[in-house]
Amino acid sequence: MKKLSLRNLDLKDKRLFLRVDFNVPLKDGKVQDDSRIRASLPSIQYALEHGARLILASHLGRPKGAQDEKYSLQPVARHLRTLLPLAEIRFADDCVGADAEQRVRHLPPGQTVLLENLRFHAEEEKNEETFSRKLASLADLYANDAFGAAHRAHASTVGIVKVLGTGAAGFLMEKEIDYLSRALENPEEPVTVILGGAKVDEKIEVIENFLNIAQNILVGGAMAYTFLEAESRPIGKSRLEEDKVARAKNLIQQAAARQVHLMLPADHVVAAEHKVNAPWRVETRIPDDMMGLDIGPITIQRYCDVIRASKTVIWNGPMGVFEMESFARGTLAIAHAVAQVRGLTIVGGGDSVAALSIAGVQNRIDHVSTGGGASLEFLAGKKLPGVEALTDAVQ
Repeated sequence: MKKLSLRNLDLKDKRLFLRVDFNVPLKDGKVQDDSRIRASLPSIQYALEHGARLILASHLGRPKGAQDEKYSLQPVARHLRTLLPLAEIRFADDCVGADAEQRVRHLPPGQTVLLENLRFHAEEEKNEETFSRKLASLADLYANDAFGAAHRAHASTVGIVKVLGTGAAGFLMEKEIDYLSRALENPEEPVTVILGGAKVDEKIEVIENFLNIAQNILVGGAMAYTFLEAESRPIGKSRLEEDKVARAKNLIQQAAARQVHLMLPADHVVAAEHKVNAPWRVETRIPDDMMGLDIGPITIQRYCDVIRASKTVIWNGPMGVFEMESFARGTLAIAHAVAQVRGLTIVGGGDSVAALSIAGVQNRIDHVSTGGGASLEFLAGKKLPGVEALTDAVQ
């Protein structure tokens, strides 16, 4: 899946509309985690070094199509100035209209303006043509570096490309497509997929797709209890998605028929309630009055043995209630095991990425994906509108 690259564009003195993903957590007017901002710095710096008049655009949160100070990108602009001290970062009070047009018109080559939150306009998420044309009127060229928003057909990811006629991939977008494609197209075997987190429905299609690719699928987190229920194993008060039990059972049967090793937890860290200081113990059978909140030591050992023997590993989702120390052991153990793999390793999902950081192994992972929902849809074999809209590279 080769797309026209940012490096293929003649940027000198051109107005480049760069869609970025600056949807970052804020607290008291300050950025709490700037990893998504840093991930787009290579594209930003390249554009500035090559004389582009750079227009940055992003969404932040869910303001529901209305101006809301809580979701303003002004704190992001302030933070970006600390990351690019040699560049002048201007800020437009809106993403369309007079202020945005004036700031872009007077923007010198090698300088930047960050537009206000795209989602302050309901037309953005509706991919409304008139709004797309307003965005496009600001620019000569377009590039998308917001992989995390690539699964949405919005004005800033799809509509604007149709108006301008050409769309290139930023360096982060290129990297995401490259690594995730490598996991799907002729990956080195054995291939192991590790899936956790709360909801089965977010991961079902990933499992279905990897039944044709992987040798091992390791399931943990709250979603594991729906699979255990499908096998008529006791789950006590553990989280259960009853409407997904039949589909989970079908996936177990499909895996067996295709000789894919779909592994479920053999033991569990259980407690009577979902609380920080709740007394816990390890059980192979979950009592009726208890709930599973992490994978147990037997499961940790089995999963880690499979992971370390793999050549391609994809991990998305924690093994337990990771935010509570008592139930974080499984997730941290998986993080260490993935870091020991001698092969391709890809990790996505907020808690999984956080576990890498806590375990101190983030720099030992080949690719840490910035796109939660986008990476899951890509791994499920779906076409992402924001990727499909980009211009194909000349072969």
